[in-house]
Amino acid sequence: MNRFDALAEFEKEFKRLFKKYRTLDDDLEKFKKILVTTPTGIGKNFVIVYSSQTVKIVKARMACRALRDRSLRIVYSHIEQEQRFDFIEIYFKGEKENEDRERIKEYLKN
Repeated sequence: MNRFDALAEFEKEFKRLFKKYRTLDDDLEKFKKILVTTPTGIGKNFVIVYSSQTVKIVKARMACRALRDRSLRIVYSHIEQEQRFDFIEIYFKGEKENEDRERIKEYLKN
């Protein structure tokens, strides 16, 4: 059984974005269904930014209906042995250029 967790920073960003984009809850649920079938995704919308024996960190585009065919970026980790996904970061490309590398490093330390 797959488990989905989120960092506190992710939760904060999600709440802030949800105020703007009301479809975000549904969009995230659809995204989770994709992850269950293809954990590291397929195609150009998924990029593995870190990979080791135990964990893979992936940056992906997540479709957002409220954005009308534009997407949000979501950074998550997949731990295969535990069948676990940790959501690390979510942001809109128009507001922020790249993922927070420091947050990813901090996540990997723990």
